[in-house]
Amino acid sequence: MQTEDVLKSLRDASLFSDLDAPSLASLADIGRLRESLRGEMLFQEGDGAEGFFVLLSGRVKVFKSTAEGKEKILHILGQGEPVGEVPMFAGIPYPASAQTLEQSQLIFLPKKAFVEKLADTPDLALSMLAVLSRRLRLFTTQIEHLTLKEVPARFAAYLQTLREESAGNEASLVLPVSKAQLASLLGTSPETLSRILSRMAAAGYLEVRGSSIEICDPEGLAMVAEEGKME
Repeated sequence: MQTEDVLKSLRDASLFSDLDAPSLASLADIGRLRESLRGEMLFQEGDGAEGFFVLLSGRVKVFKSTAEGKEKILHILGQGEPVGEVPMFAGIPYPASAQTLEQSQLIFLPKKAFVEKLADTPDLALSMLAVLSRRLRLFTTQIEHLTLKEVPARFAAYLQTLREESAGNEASLVLPVSKAQLASLLGTSPETLSRILSRMAAAGYLEVRGSSIEICDPEGLAMVAEEGKME
């Protein structure tokens, strides 16, 4: 990836969108580019957090593995998002593992050099605070959904989030991960998720075409997300 492309990708990342050109250039100078194929591990649970990644393109899953080898997906991260920044600042090992879901381009920012940049760049420090606050809100919402809501409500809330993140709040959505990965993210089994998809389609909330979903009743879907009940 050319230097100009790196700078544009960094500028497109919400974490760095408010930085001026010299600050972006200094980040590009301390960063190490990495091209990763699908399935490559970025780090494993227990590794020392010597820095963090920013996704320039592609997708990464953050997950924990059980002693039995089962996988629980915690986050699916996309272009422009940081990966592993929280344990780096906390001074603890990575509490989970991260693996690419597709061919990805990343930039690795070493802890020591990045912290020095924070001291010199107040806008960058404020952006990091905003990112950490957002991650805290996401964790809080995820825990609330997993402990207080049934699977239909979790799935409906997930679809609502996808709509909000899409341009124009589109009714046509493409699932960014496989249904098995989505089931893990929602804390359920693929079989249960398939049954819920069928029930929602039969009730007229949505139509399913492979990995594409057409939202037919957004108001009804919002009610399911809130109350967890399907008519």
